[in-house]
Amino acid sequence: MFDFLRPYLVRLNFSDNHPTMKSSFFYCVVLFYFAACSTTKQTTVHPTLQATLWVQNSVEYDALSLMAYRTALTKLDLALADKNWTASLEQANMDVSQLTPAIILDIDETVLDNSPFQARMINQESGFNPAEWEKWVLEANADPVAGALEFIKKASEKGITIFYLSNREASTEEATRKNLKDLGFPISEQTDAVLLKGEKENWTSSKIERRKIVSSNYRILMLFGDDFNDFLPAKNMAENDRDDLLKTHTAYIGEKWFMLPNPIYGSWNDAMFDFNRSLSEEEKQAIINAHLNQKSQK
Repeated sequence: MFDFLRPYLVRLNFSDNHPTMKSSFFYCVVLFYFAACSTTKQTTVHPTLQATLWVQNSVEYDALSLMAYRTALTKLDLALADKNWTASLEQANMDVSQLTPAIILDIDETVLDNSPFQARMINQESGFNPAEWEKWVLEANADPVAGALEFIKKASEKGITIFYLSNREASTEEATRKNLKDLGFPISEQTDAVLLKGEKENWTSSKIERRKIVSSNYRILMLFGDDFNDFLPAKNMAENDRDDLLKTHTAYIGEKWFMLPNPIYGSWNDAMFDFNRSLSEEEKQAIINAHLNQKSQK
């Protein structure tokens, strides 16, 4: 097994007359070899590698996205015909029967697939980089999420106004519109239908104010997103409270609210760390380990 060490023994010219010394040296070299191997730098796996590979390569991801949009399509005529139908919590106590129908969609990982940006971050061994993100957005080169284009075109053809609510920065609106238009997504010419974070002072990442504006003028048939915050106020909400909120609104899921899969990032991940961005890697790993449910053996 250790024939590769023999040249070193020969070179030192240990004779058979000194078997103890020869044996001692041999084992010292063996121990040194394994000690050196144990200090070899381990390859670090990027925390989003597996999720990004799944989004970019699995038919399962595309199938889930298609299922969300095709399920919504089966509800669309019913939603149009029922003048009291609304997906908006803001409209729960409103008479919406005379309002023009509309659909609100998030953009990133709901309409546009940004997994190539995440692949770049993995390649650069980097976490989220705002400057690189803006660079990617300005390229206007994202592909559509499976099923999104077909559904949105059909909804628009039925006279439904499409609103895109995104937490992209307002400075990227021109590139965002270009990306959507180049792919064939309908954008209203009669109203501002691309509502980005920061366009107005109170347009924050919570999206509450933007939803209120749309809800005051349109009957919201459906909401689409990849994050709980795309449907209702859930920003900085603890995990247990998020669970309770979902239980309260389960009737909306698959009927009026349609969630797209996103295992790469989102408020679910922030909630796991209690929205604390100052945690060390060791502290994060401890929290991750604690969240792994192994189920006690019976």
